[in-house]
Amino acid sequence: MIQQLVHIDQEIFLAINQGLSNPVFDWLLPILRNPYTWAPLYLFLIIFFIKTYGKTGILIVAMTLITFGISDGISSHLIKKNVKRIRPCNDVEFKENVNIRVRCGSGFSFTSSHAANHFSLAFFWIVLFRRRWKYVLWLCIAWAFLISVSQIYVGVHYPFDILCGSALGILVGLATGYLFKRFVPSFFKTEQV
Repeated sequence: MIQQLVHIDQEIFLAINQGLSNPVFDWLLPILRNPYTWAPLYLFLIIFFIKTYGKTGILIVAMTLITFGISDGISSHLIKKNVKRIRPCNDVEFKENVNIRVRCGSGFSFTSSHAANHFSLAFFWIVLFRRRWKYVLWLCIAWAFLISVSQIYVGVHYPFDILCGSALGILVGLATGYLFKRFVPSFFKTEQV
């Protein structure tokens, strides 16, 4: 049963990593998964949250960092170190099939911390802003999804790593979002429906 699941995971991986190959994705997806690409967005959000919401904005920034820290800690330090799944680009028996488009890295594959971290931020912000900003739900999900799928395309994660990392991130983001809602209810009373 496990071997069958691994085989399905590898087949889906190849469908994305090889089957979707094209010059545009070869250029774009490595950029999307690079954390430095998003540094201007993060800086903008920090300034925007603090300038727009004052002291509550500082709490939003702090809780955003806590959300990231929780998801990254669980994914990178708890799950990866215990599961120890080899990345597709490092798997001796499989890597000859992999189009490696970025540096592979020596860490483990399961769960994807990129997926966990970006989905946790996305869902934290969705809880906070979905009634204030009409398109925040779809923008956040599309952003996290593109970054996550990029991990498969560039050859560093299997789809199951992404799926489980995304699920972890969603749970963490919802938990911290609702924790924020519980302790800062005044922020949600001024929402526009």
